[in-house]
Amino acid sequence: MNSETINLIEKCRIIGVLDDGVASLSRTALAHLAQAQLVIGGTRALQLLSAQMDPSALQRDLTGALSQVPEWIRAAQSEHQRVVVLATGDPLCHGIAAYLASRLCIEAIEVLPNVSTLQLACARLGLPWQDMKFSSVHSKDAGDWVEGSEPSHGLYALLRDIRQNDRLAILTSPTNTPDRIARMLVTEGLADDFEMAVAERLCQPEERIVSGMRISAAAQMPFADPNVVLLWRTSLRPEPVLLGLPDARYQQRYPEKGLLTKQEVRAVSLARMQLRASSVVWDIGAGSGSVGLEAARLCSQGHVYAIEKNIDDGVNVRDNRRALGVSNHTLVHGKAPDGLQHWPDPDAVFIGGSGGELAALIGLILQRLRPEGWLVMNFVTLENLSTAVDTLKSLGVAWDVVQLQASRSKPILHMNRMAAENPVWLVCAQKVTVAQVAAKEKSDE
Repeated sequence: MNSETINLIEKCRIIGVLDDGVASLSRTALAHLAQAQLVIGGTRALQLLSAQMDPSALQRDLTGALSQVPEWIRAAQSEHQRVVVLATGDPLCHGIAAYLASRLCIEAIEVLPNVSTLQLACARLGLPWQDMKFSSVHSKDAGDWVEGSEPSHGLYALLRDIRQNDRLAILTSPTNTPDRIARMLVTEGLADDFEMAVAERLCQPEERIVSGMRISAAAQMPFADPNVVLLWRTSLRPEPVLLGLPDARYQQRYPEKGLLTKQEVRAVSLARMQLRASSVVWDIGAGSGSVGLEAARLCSQGHVYAIEKNIDDGVNVRDNRRALGVSNHTLVHGKAPDGLQHWPDPDAVFIGGSGGELAALIGLILQRLRPEGWLVMNFVTLENLSTAVDTLKSLGVAWDVVQLQASRSKPILHMNRMAAENPVWLVCAQKVTVAQVAAKEKSDE
């Protein structure tokens, strides 16, 4: 749609409505509604305002038909009809306006906002909202939260927001309810860190504000729909160390194994992975989980997928995840490459153990690795080092090897000596070919 065409059409008015109907609308909004030839909205909004519409106006219920709304609007505008879309509260706050603007272009719409229901809930409780994080689970049924869930879970983004903010205002849905949110906090060990308030049926005669609830109590309570949730911290939000945690911080297998990737090697390995906040990371042979869990902390907007074949190690990974307060981490019990086909393509991969499938695993990973992504492998045996290097050579990718051997001071009588740790080889490969590296080097000359 070009600019000349846009100037000729009647803009679609997206009007914010509260549950007291007409009382919530300005004269301008009511005038647009009275003149509309097509009115689109949810069932309740259409019922609340049907008396304010022209009797000849066509009404379309968008419940369960959101994807069709842009086409309804386009078709009406092509016939030079006046269109109104009724939305809840502020249509630009987790509302329909952004969705329509991205599909129709901003020039084709005009937004007449109302007070957001989140803002209204804050007003009822006298809470300033300028420093609140606004979140939404107003979507399809997400199901109850399960620890270690992947980003596809409907409560995943909310949990990330909860971990990173002190005050939150949350739009709920008939299925993603306050008690479900509270149960998620219980599952993640956050129940004692927050209090909850629920504002039910705002602007309706049955309006009720339930405030200052303990999370454990809210997890068992039913609430009237529609509602919004307010959460605030009752304890200081931790500011965890992101990189280089002491080895003793991790639960690990003793006496057989201990922590395979010690602090010094872990720090260099994570540095070589070139992580970003949004990185997707694979942790193959997770062991006690130290590398993957620190990667999860560094990739606050990303996710770590870990696999470990040893059941006892898997228990340690889960315990360490809970102790570190990490939510963007999924652990699978199994032996790579089984199950990797279900994971999204990674930006970085760490191999701490391969279960004897090293050459095939390297080939699979380099196929799946995103452009310019990094594969970092740790080895303590000459045989695995040789297999890795030979495989990378045969695949024609850019690689290098770093040998690390840390020594740590230990007391001896009234003095100290240096005790050497086992040497470790870091084999690193990037998703670029040797030919590409040579071409870049030549261009830099």
